[in-house]
Amino acid sequence: MSLLARPAVAAFAAKSIQRLSRAASRRPEGRGSAASFHRRFPEFPRDASELTIPTSIAPARVTVYRPATASVTPPPVHVNFHGGGFVIPLTEIDDPLCRFLATEAGVVVINVDYVVAPQHRFPAPPRQAYEVVEWIAAHGDEHGWDGDLLTVGGQSAGGALAAAVARLSLEENGPSIALQVLHYPPLDLLTGVRNKRAAIAKPMLRPWMGEIFDSAYVPDPRERADRLASPAHPSDTASLKGIAPALMITAEYDLLRAEGEQYAGRLREAGALVEHHDVLKADHGYDGMDDEKAREIYALIARHVREAVDSGAPDAG
Repeated sequence: MSLLARPAVAAFAAKSIQRLSRAASRRPEGRGSAASFHRRFPEFPRDASELTIPTSIAPARVTVYRPATASVTPPPVHVNFHGGGFVIPLTEIDDPLCRFLATEAGVVVINVDYVVAPQHRFPAPPRQAYEVVEWIAAHGDEHGWDGDLLTVGGQSAGGALAAAVARLSLEENGPSIALQVLHYPPLDLLTGVRNKRAAIAKPMLRPWMGEIFDSAYVPDPRERADRLASPAHPSDTASLKGIAPALMITAEYDLLRAEGEQYAGRLREAGALVEHHDVLKADHGYDGMDDEKAREIYALIARHVREAVDSGAPDAG
């Protein structure tokens, strides 16, 4: 075991990363600031407000993005979970995506500031994420969205949380989810990160980073076999029949590509894979740096979200 994989060291490193991230987000300008994310894709307006959603884990602050126009009233709702290795509170990094989806898919987008490790270790984040989605599904009439026309999604760790929400909804007969969007998610924490291979020598997500994230989030290696942490690992053999339809997006150079492919295969066997799209010549988190590829894939996500909620509307077909 490397030093960074030791839970106490990983927790210290994660808290240090959190402090740096928060400091960057508070800067009025510069990389990592909220303003830098708000400036991306200026053609998509930002009509946003905040809510606090009660859960058994902790109150969850969410940002609600409303579409300028919607094909139906009240509009459907898409719940987004940001990335950050389960430890970094990177809510604002998804502001461009949320504005894009609100406009192009004509949905209310709710961006969730969920609890992170090591302050809240597994299984607190997926449980809170699921309770947030339950609340959103049940309170649409009060807030102007249709909780019966619901999709979920996320990037990186957020994609893993979206997958966990869909799994819990299947197991607990929870809200009806028209689509789960899994964007380069980590779906196998049981396999050691140093045993994972990328298509390039120096991928963006390095093994040492994965050790910090995994050990801060799930310190006990035995818990990493849980289906909410490692649904792509062969040890999870439960049937996924009836789970929400899924759009899986992987990146060619990503260290996590293989587990995304593995889970896409499980979803296909269950009849739940809508599409598996592999972004060529792209690495983990590519959409934060490459505007051209981001626009292309965000448009793909928007199309799938729009089609999923349209097919679920009462007057569809």
